[in-house]
Amino acid sequence: MLGLLFTAFKKKRSLEETVLKIQQGDISLRNDIIESFKPFIAKAVSSVCRRYIYESDDEFSIGLIAFNEAIDKYSPEKGRSLLAFAETLVKRRVIDYLRSQSRSKEIILDFSQNEENDQSQIYLDNENSIQEYEKQKESEKRKEEIQLYISHLQDFGLSFDDLVENSPKHEDARKGAIMIAKLLMDDDDLKEILFTKKRLPVKQLEGKVDVSRKTIERNRKYIIAVAIIINGDFLYLNDYIKGVING
Repeated sequence: MLGLLFTAFKKKRSLEETVLKIQQGDISLRNDIIESFKPFIAKAVSSVCRRYIYESDDEFSIGLIAFNEAIDKYSPEKGRSLLAFAETLVKRRVIDYLRSQSRSKEIILDFSQNEENDQSQIYLDNENSIQEYEKQKESEKRKEEIQLYISHLQDFGLSFDDLVENSPKHEDARKGAIMIAKLLMDDDDLKEILFTKKRLPVKQLEGKVDVSRKTIERNRKYIIAVAIIINGDFLYLNDYIKGVING
């Protein structure tokens, strides 16, 4: 087992060293590695197109260009292997190509009935692949947004657990807290106090809203959390706020 692990480590290290040399200008080595990874490229392209891919296919050419791009852009510091990064980039470029082809108004199809049915199935398969990729992409964006949001919460000494524990139990209370957060973000002076001093200006808010100081204090963490969402570029979390208000 240890021998296998050591061999795998050597291969990974060797591949990374090879890519580094290519990035430094070794053209011959670039051609060699692209040639040796053609089966890998074809497999990645085929998984998107859901059919066997020949080197003469346009989709394979797109994959080849994408793999070459992956070599140029790869950085081991990002924590991903070259092959994982290359596979993602190849699939992304092929999907972009398929999307552009499916939207083209200049392509005229002249098939027999059976060929037309086959083409329709290929089109549907491509569309399903595109939709699946977009779902995955959206999921990644949500995760990235949440991670960024967590880092902003930490600036105020807050966490997601705090939000769960301190979120108002009643809908009216949640809506009220959100409205206070909006008012807070609309007032430049109060906004500056919040983000400069990392505290909620309770006293100043008390004179601007029709709720007691005790209510503001009780919902302090939730108000701050919502204010951070309103102030930041949080596409998905902003939808949550709209859902509470419009719900």
